[in-house]
Amino acid sequence: MEINSVRKEGRRVRTLCPMNHVAVMIMPQRNDACNYIRDSFETSATDDYIFKKRAEGLKGFGIMHLIIAAYVRTISQRPGINRFIRGLRIYSRNNIEIAMTIKKSLELNAPETVLKLEFEPDSTADDVYRIINEAVEKARTDDSDFDDTARILCSMPRFLLRFAVWLLRKLDFYMLLPRKLTRLSPFHGSMIITSMGSLGIPPIYHHIYNFGNLPVFISYGAKRSEAIVSQDGTVSDKKYIDYCVVTDERICDGHYFASALKYIKSIFNNPSVLDNPPDKVVKDID
Repeated sequence: MEINSVRKEGRRVRTLCPMNHVAVMIMPQRNDACNYIRDSFETSATDDYIFKKRAEGLKGFGIMHLIIAAYVRTISQRPGINRFIRGLRIYSRNNIEIAMTIKKSLELNAPETVLKLEFEPDSTADDVYRIINEAVEKARTDDSDFDDTARILCSMPRFLLRFAVWLLRKLDFYMLLPRKLTRLSPFHGSMIITSMGSLGIPPIYHHIYNFGNLPVFISYGAKRSEAIVSQDGTVSDKKYIDYCVVTDERICDGHYFASALKYIKSIFNNPSVLDNPPDKVVKDID
């Protein structure tokens, strides 16, 4: 059963090869289909770009803004990574929704909250900066819609909470969750990202959730130094950021994922491309 609210979230992809559709049946749970990859990028180009954006007046522009902007740009060229599984069927998402976790303050026991951010595929780094900063400022002074919903659920007796979660899972599977709920849910969207760098530790492989339809989880760590020996024997100190990506392999094949990862890494090496919209936004297959 499909209703209008679901069609607004995505459209069914029917022209994939049969193996893609069979894989969803063989691996019905998202955790069955997790692939893990760890990589890093050298930060000379990104450090220069961040310094330039701050000099242009984008106060606090940082690596989180840059990674999200690069991911949005990658979706604009590799839209297959923006698909999702719902009711054992593959859908192409109609928009770009990214979730990010933040702490409301830097105190040890400060509460965390999750922000849902919506971007256009032709967004520039400046657009991403504005959207993120507006959401962060609002979240640090007011509770998010997600916080309010979680508070209501937590106020229920345990037996009623278990029933509510069961019902949400059933509605989600049969595509009956109201669009209003999926817009605020951190378990629905294009990607979720978290920074271990702000904690001063390496990135982790964070699981993706069986509930909802998030196909990708990205975690990145603190900047680290590495001595690099060149061909002439000289040694230079380079700085790197490590990141881990956990993906739902059912949405597209390995070659496609590899192409997307190479594309986003090319942006890290030349982030100035994010100053302008892409020449063309690629549409996903039917």
